[in-house]
Amino acid sequence: METIVSGISNWRLTVRREAGAVTILRAVTCDTKAVLPDTLFGLPVTVLGGHALAAGTRDADGETVVITGAPCEAGWDNHGLCVLTLPRTLLRIGNYAFLNCGQLHTLILYDHIQQWGGNVFMNCRALGTFRLTREDAAQGETLAYLNDVLTRELDITVMEPDGQSARLIFPEYIESYEENCPAHHFDLHILGAGYPYHHCFTQKQFDPAAYDRLWDSFLYAEHEAETALRIAWYRLRYPLALGEAARTQYLSYLRAHTAEALRWRLAVQDTEGLQQLLQWTAPQPGLLAELCALARRQGDTQTVALLLEEQHRRRPAKKTFDL
Repeated sequence: METIVSGISNWRLTVRREAGAVTILRAVTCDTKAVLPDTLFGLPVTVLGGHALAAGTRDADGETVVITGAPCEAGWDNHGLCVLTLPRTLLRIGNYAFLNCGQLHTLILYDHIQQWGGNVFMNCRALGTFRLTREDAAQGETLAYLNDVLTRELDITVMEPDGQSARLIFPEYIESYEENCPAHHFDLHILGAGYPYHHCFTQKQFDPAAYDRLWDSFLYAEHEAETALRIAWYRLRYPLALGEAARTQYLSYLRAHTAEALRWRLAVQDTEGLQQLLQWTAPQPGLLAELCALARRQGDTQTVALLLEEQHRRRPAKKTFDL
C-alpha cells in the first residue's frame, strides 16, 4: 500500500515513522530540480538514511509515499538530479546518502544538521554550489563540514537570520600521497592555494577575518585569475563582517582588473552588478564603448542604457567662452 500526496516535486519515498518524526530511507525523483518535503503525515522529516538518495535502483523496507508534482519524462533513478533542496527540519544524514549523484551541482540546505555520515558525497563530482540558511544566531557546523570533506572549489552563499548574506569562494586544493620507500612512509603533498581557505575555522566556526587575511598569500601563490576576481567581487558585493582594510584590498584588486570584472558581469547580464562596478572603478572610454557594443549584440537594452549614461557622465565637459 502506498500513500499518494501532491507536492512541489515528484518523489517516490520509502519512509519510517519514528516517535514524533519521519526518517526517509529511500528517495527517488525524475526531476532535475527537486525539493524534499519538510513534513510527512504531519511529522517533521529529521533523518535521511544511508544511501537514501544514491543514484540507481535500490530497495528499502518501509512505508511508501508517492509525491506528485509537475509531469516529468526522465527516469526515476536520481541520475539527472541537478539541484536539490533538503528539508529545513533535517537533523541527520546517513552514510553514502548522495552516492553517485554525478549531475548534482547545487545543494540548498539549512544550518541545523547535527550529524553527517561517512562518504556522504562520494562520486558527486559536480557538486560545488551550496545555499546555506541560518535561522539561529549561533553558527552551526555545516559550513565547516562542507569545507572539510570537499577539497574542490566551493561557492557557498550563507543567509543569516537578520537577512544579511555572504557569498564565499573557497578555492580548490588537491592532496596527494607519494610513497617514500626508503623511509617506509608516505609523503603528503598539498597542491593549490585553497587549503588555508578550507580551514579558516575556529572550533568549526567560520572566521571572516581569517578568511580575508588569506588574500595576500593567495595572490602570491599559484592561482587562477578568475578565482581571485570572484573572491574579491563577492566579498565586496556581500560584505558580511568585512573590515575596512579587507575592503580596501579587494577594491584595489578590482580596480586593477576593471576590464575583466566588467566583461564578466556583462556576460552574466548582471546590470545591477555592472552599475556597482562602475561606481567602484574608472573604466577608460574605449572599454565603455566595447562593452556597449557587446551589450547591443546581446540585446541587453537596460545595460546599453546604463553604459551610454556612463559614457556621457565621463565625457569631458566642453569649454565655453563668453564674448
